Amino acid sequence: MFYRENGQFKTTYRADQQIFPIAQDRWAILLLIAAAYIVVPMLTSGYMYRAIFIPFLIMALAALGVNILVGYCGQISLGSGAFMAVGAYAAFNFFVRIPNMPLIPALILGGLCSSAFGILFGLPSLRVKGLYLAVATLAAQFFSDWMFLRIKWFTNESTSGSVSVNGLQVFGMPIDSPLSKYLFCLSILVVLALLCKNLVRSAIGREWMAIRDMDVAAAVIGIRPMYAKLTAFAVSSFIIGVAGALWGFIYLGAWEPAAFSVDLSFKLLFMVIIGGMGSIMGAFFGAAFIVVLPIALNQFLPVIGAVVGLTISTAVTSHAELIIFGALIVWFLIVEPHGLAKLWSIGKQKLRLWPFPH
Repeated sequence: MFYRENGQFKTTYRADQQIFPIAQDRWAILLLIAAAYIVVPMLTSGYMYRAIFIPFLIMALAALGVNILVGYCGQISLGSGAFMAVGAYAAFNFFVRIPNMPLIPALILGGLCSSAFGILFGLPSLRVKGLYLAVATLAAQFFSDWMFLRIKWFTNESTSGSVSVNGLQVFGMPIDSPLSKYLFCLSILVVLALLCKNLVRSAIGREWMAIRDMDVAAAVIGIRPMYAKLTAFAVSSFIIGVAGALWGFIYLGAWEPAAFSVDLSFKLLFMVIIGGMGSIMGAFFGAAFIVVLPIALNQFLPVIGAVVGLTISTAVTSHAELIIFGALIVWFLIVEPHGLAKLWSIGKQKLRLWPFPH
């Protein structure tokens, strides 16, 4: 009864094409952003920032990039970890080799380098697709691992391949406390999520979706498959590269190539599948599921064991966490293969009719 469109008339083309046509959606998003900026800093501890909020924001940004490629353009990629690594190491080299390099331009340049790397390994998409393309993009993962381990220039002549950054600041304000890191990551996520939402609604976004649905029919009606696929790889890799730079600079502080392993690529793909492919909101749902659920299981399993009279060791907790986590992923894929975003969409549709479903 509170989620209705009655009386919300569109009198201009601009009003008809806005991102959130229903006023309740606009207010809900504005309130959510305001709560993220105001309420969360008032109620959250340093541990919550480091363990939950900062990883969630960065992983949601990376999942946005993967969703552009996999969900909207239909190009399966297993090289997301490599794109994050390129973004992190490229931003690191710009940051340490150029005197007084600001943080934000370093992140953007790292994203551009990751975009070029993504275009290079996106060239096979012009000839192959499906599992063959997944294997081709998987080659980017192994190539990046070898490159950052063997070519010492990328790690500033570090023998172990480990690098670190310090003295981060934006517009003269230091980025060293958990709160400042959280607000910085949140601001970047809000800006890029808004850009992604507008991008998928534009002409290039419709071309991506046409390629995803049937590339032959898209080519027949005048869409250039090469342009559409490579732009999807470029935009996706840029966003993933920025997320990788944030992961190294903000969350880790010091990292090595193993921090961007193939496990991270699979984890990002799981986020998109569970959250919902072809949905901006699905990236946030998937990131919340992947980041928050293991921590919650790790915290609550010993409590549940104590309630039923069992002593659960740390090793049992870690193994049970993996078992339950994997079982929940399978359950979600069986119950709702279109992801959590589809459940969210169904709930909104029911609210638009409640309490008069006729």
